[in-house]
Amino acid sequence: MSLLDRFLLNTTVGQVEPVTPRMRRIRLTGACLRGLAWAPGQHVRVRVDLTRLRSYSVFDHADGEHLDLCVLDHPAAGPGARWAREVRVGQPVTLTRPQGRLVLRDDGPYHLFVGDETASVAFAAMLRGLPADAQAHGVIEVRGPDDRLPLPRAGGLTWIRRDGPDGIVRALRELDLPAAPGVAYVAGEARACQAVRRHLRAERGWPSSALVIKPFWMPGRRGMD
Repeated sequence: MSLLDRFLLNTTVGQVEPVTPRMRRIRLTGACLRGLAWAPGQHVRVRVDLTRLRSYSVFDHADGEHLDLCVLDHPAAGPGARWAREVRVGQPVTLTRPQGRLVLRDDGPYHLFVGDETASVAFAAMLRGLPADAQAHGVIEVRGPDDRLPLPRAGGLTWIRRDGPDGIVRALRELDLPAAPGVAYVAGEARACQAVRRHLRAERGWPSSALVIKPFWMPGRRGMD
């Protein structure tokens, strides 16, 4: 047994179902999930073959019952996408404990969510975790309408079709936000994350301390979370 194996949780696939045409919800079950520490927005690293781990945001976690992942499929399927496409009920799955700094903060007057379909899984958990009286705004870009993951508090969110980093910034400029900075959670494609950061810092005057940024992917580059 390797040192890594000592820290992995052993679970079993309890359910697999599509939530959008390109995204599958994979429900993991097991006694190891009882008492598991998790904050909405965090991810786990799943062993997708004998040698590789891939990171996936936790869509939902019910203590002692299940942990849900939602994994996006895409044409240039790497080992993670192939694993999610082929995984079956009853199959054993090993993964790390939840980790990551993309989590809710309580030091802002409202919350801003900006990202793409890869970020929408974490955003779904975070939106569910907000207090009932919290304000939520957001812009989420997707390849097309079929990629819209059902999200709570959808009334405060603007969905746009992907049009490069400039497209998401244009949509943000049109967003009617309160004058004071809130807390922004920015995730998804790396170049879009940087464009959003520049907009919030230079055009809206938000301090860096109000931004939580997590690049998930970049075209042509492998290995990013």
